[in-house]
Amino acid sequence: MRYAFPYSRAMKWFVGVVILATVGVMLRRLLRLDTGTPTVRASLLALPPELQTLYTPLAQEIETHTAIVGISLNDAFGERQANRLGMARRMVRLALGEWDRLAELLAGLQTALSRFLPASPRIVPIRRVSVSNFRSRGARDGAGLYEFLDQIFFSSKSRYSLRLRLLFRISSLVRLEFKRACREVETSFEPSDQLWASLDYYSHDFDLAAKETLLAFRALLLSLPPEAASALADEVRQAFERGVRVSVSASVAR
Repeated sequence: MRYAFPYSRAMKWFVGVVILATVGVMLRRLLRLDTGTPTVRASLLALPPELQTLYTPLAQEIETHTAIVGISLNDAFGERQANRLGMARRMVRLALGEWDRLAELLAGLQTALSRFLPASPRIVPIRRVSVSNFRSRGARDGAGLYEFLDQIFFSSKSRYSLRLRLLFRISSLVRLEFKRACREVETSFEPSDQLWASLDYYSHDFDLAAKETLLAFRALLLSLPPEAASALADEVRQAFERGVRVSVSASVAR
């Protein structure tokens, strides 16, 4: 006797998506649809002098603010270990203020990258963002979805755009979570070890998002025509100099 096992419509959709993803990954690897782009990754390519001149000042600006956030938090952890909770809280507030400034710079850079992406005929490949590199749960969840979608996108531009959206979401998420944790440190009579550890996790993930954004900036500079690369650097520089919040474009935020 033959038995028919009924499948729900949701199960059929799920099976269909799994099959589509599997076929997509196999086709991408077998057909090498990105052979029109260089196989050397952006992190391994040296920028020409003219691009290095555009990249270095802007990268140093972000790296400086990132370093200040890290140093301030390290000092906060040290003061806490020395049982000077009041001083530790002051250092956390200093880190939060610098974090807000850095978040504005990253938002401006991510916005500019999304605006200039259509001007690129191709994108220099950059390494994937791995789930294992993140520590906070929200960032790991976002990176996990990204890893899945990255496997089924054929176009290098689509994967690059997906990467920008991931970096924006992670930057925004850990910023909010860090602020929440800072408020708890301020209001708690004796903040727990877990709360202090969460500050370290959020800082690590935000630092990683900043570094990945700089890598995406480097890749796009290598991929743009000279005039567009110069215009991109000018737009980012002006955003940095204004020191005001830059609204993130829909192509990144959605």
